Amino acid sequence: MQDQEKTQEQVEQVVQPEQTASAESAPPQPAPAGPSVEEQLAAAEAKANELQDAFLRAKADTENIRRRAQEDIAKAHKFAIENFAEALVPVKDSLEMALKLETPAVESLKEGVEMTLKQLTAAFERNRLIEVNPQPGEKLDPMKHQAISMVPAEQEANTIVSVLQKGYMIADRLLRPALVTVAQ
Repeated sequence: MQDQEKTQEQVEQVVQPEQTASAESAPPQPAPAGPSVEEQLAAAEAKANELQDAFLRAKADTENIRRRAQEDIAKAHKFAIENFAEALVPVKDSLEMALKLETPAVESLKEGVEMTLKQLTAAFERNRLIEVNPQPGEKLDPMKHQAISMVPAEQEANTIVSVLQKGYMIADRLLRPALVTVAQ
């Protein structure tokens, strides 16, 4: 039995060097086929050129948008009152026609002025120009009214006694405060 084990060990020893020798003598297998360094560099350069082109296009688009926005703002400033001016032209026409009359009657002048005032009021309403005309007895609102003087009155203090001049607002912004006298 011992002889059999020795023989088996000898066979294993002989087989092992043959396997290692055959592994060493086998030609090396080529590495997996992949792009060469030159190909990788060319691809990276192409990608960089593509990204640079996209960046330059985006930058140019941004500049164009900025320029157009500036032009739009300039036009908005230049023509901001266009609608209001269009509404006032008929009022001017009416006033000029009234002055052309050679022998105007008082009644016709009054009627013409009333019609012109209606046109002007309509123009103000269309362009959100709101009248600030407080009533006597209203509380003084310093955001809309300007007190010119304080007078003794039989009403509560800091209430409006009379309106000297109407005020005006454009939308929610005060254009001119109403000039008022208030109670002491």
